[in-house]
Amino acid sequence: MSKKVAGVDVLLKVKNGSEQMIVVGGQTGASLSRSAETIDVSDKTSSGWSESIMGLKSWSVECDGFVTLGDEGLKLIHQAFDERKAIEIEIKVGAETGYTYKGSVVITDFPEEFAQDSAVTYSLSLQGASPLVRSDN
Repeated sequence: MSKKVAGVDVLLKVKNGSEQMIVVGGQTGASLSRSAETIDVSDKTSSGWSESIMGLKSWSVECDGFVTLGDEGLKLIHQAFDERKAIEIEIKVGAETGYTYKGSVVITDFPEEFAQDSAVTYSLSLQGASPLVRSDN
């Protein structure tokens, strides 16, 4: 029997120094994008049609949330950005059954919003720096 997964149950996690995966706190949304370049392999025998094959693949993650003071996951993101280092992440879809994405990312954008009449928020743009590995739970 198939089972639907609520987005609220899918969390972005980062690896800390002790090899544990820590949730980045305050999350309100996240998205994973996977893409591939195309290579044109059209020739005179293509009957006037373009032909393509898949080239290099890439992936990225966008995440946003509320700043949660003292959150260890958010501290690890700040540290990776400050030190210009890649960080290991995990996105687990489904608890007992489902699948997990893992890979290394670099932070390409990390703004914080300080609106007078709203809670403090952050946004993250993460670019894959390694292959994205998908495994079944």
